[in-house]
Amino acid sequence: MHLHFDIYLLGLLVCVFAYALLTNAIAKSILTLPIIFMGLGFLGAHQVETIAAPQSLDAGKRLLAEVTLVLVLFSDASHVRFMRLRENFKLPLRMLVIGLPLTVALGTLVAYILSPESGVAMALLTAAVLTPTDAALGQTVVSSKDVPTHLSQTINVESGLNDGLVLPFVLLGAILASAGMGTVSTDGLALNAIMQVVLGPLVGITFGWGFAKAMDVAQSRDLMAEAAGGAAFLTVAFAAYIGAEIIGGNGFIAAFVGGMTFGNIYKHDIHFISEFMEGVGELLTMAAFFVFGALLLPDGLTHMTWEAVLLSLLFLTVVRMLPIWISLLGTGLAAREKLFLGWFGPRGLASILFTLIMMDEFDFPREEELLACVSMTVFLSIILHGVTAAPLSKWIGRKT
Repeated sequence: MHLHFDIYLLGLLVCVFAYALLTNAIAKSILTLPIIFMGLGFLGAHQVETIAAPQSLDAGKRLLAEVTLVLVLFSDASHVRFMRLRENFKLPLRMLVIGLPLTVALGTLVAYILSPESGVAMALLTAAVLTPTDAALGQTVVSSKDVPTHLSQTINVESGLNDGLVLPFVLLGAILASAGMGTVSTDGLALNAIMQVVLGPLVGITFGWGFAKAMDVAQSRDLMAEAAGGAAFLTVAFAAYIGAEIIGGNGFIAAFVGGMTFGNIYKHDIHFISEFMEGVGELLTMAAFFVFGALLLPDGLTHMTWEAVLLSLLFLTVVRMLPIWISLLGTGLAAREKLFLGWFGPRGLASILFTLIMMDEFDFPREEELLACVSMTVFLSIILHGVTAAPLSKWIGRKT
């Protein structure tokens, strides 16, 4: 059994190497990193399940989810510049401030209508984990020379910020759903939720500001080697996360706010964050989609229902595209541009990580339905958005 797994692991490493060799060629095809590694994980699902006890696999999934989410939240937020946002933030601001809450609200309504027995709290949680979009799945569109700059920048900024902004909705849905089962005491529930949402940002601001100032001083006095930037990035991100958890705040919100604070306070070039995420971050992304294909997708398919499939299709179309259309009214964008921005809201990494962490942290009613819905939505998104990215990018380029 171990020999079979060793052979499979060797084959997987060869696939990673082949992907690295053919990156540019793959970028021109309908294949994407998520499609490839989700497929590899799904094909090797049986082998992966035999390497350890279910409890150990669950612990490994949780650790991978937490590490990846902290780094993604901090990294995405660190590239947001408040000064630049004043000039080019009209479209993503509308999508985040108007479109995101409308998506959560409409998604909650649709999920409740399709599964009223699960309750409003589970409908809210389902909508919240399926609202954030994935920069990795949208990379083909963002990097395409055919897509007009104002559209690619809008997709990039929205996907970088909406996973952090939707976190309070995810936490609220998870806490209320769990409390409805009686597994969490409702005494002090509101206070606990407020502390998580308030203390998390405070810790993030404190750590982001303090570490940025310290690094500025070190670099100004030529005390810090440039190669140490990656280690410093890891330290700031995880210090914010752990610091918030210690005092009762939410560590993921702290990482997100910490990244935004760090990026705007730090006066030197933060290229080391991009370089780190392009290397180690891409490996983590590969691992996350591999784990999704190997462990989450098979479980989700086991509990699949027609309601889950229908809900997934609605979340990728109406629930996403209608709020985005409404949020962009009055911007002067053509109808095709609004549809383009609405369609390219792929679901992937954030939805997977939120689901893994919330299911490990809380007990929910009809938990298998949430897993089935998220699994099917991410699976369809990986395929549909991956296949349509290149042709629709060329189409919008010709029409604009």
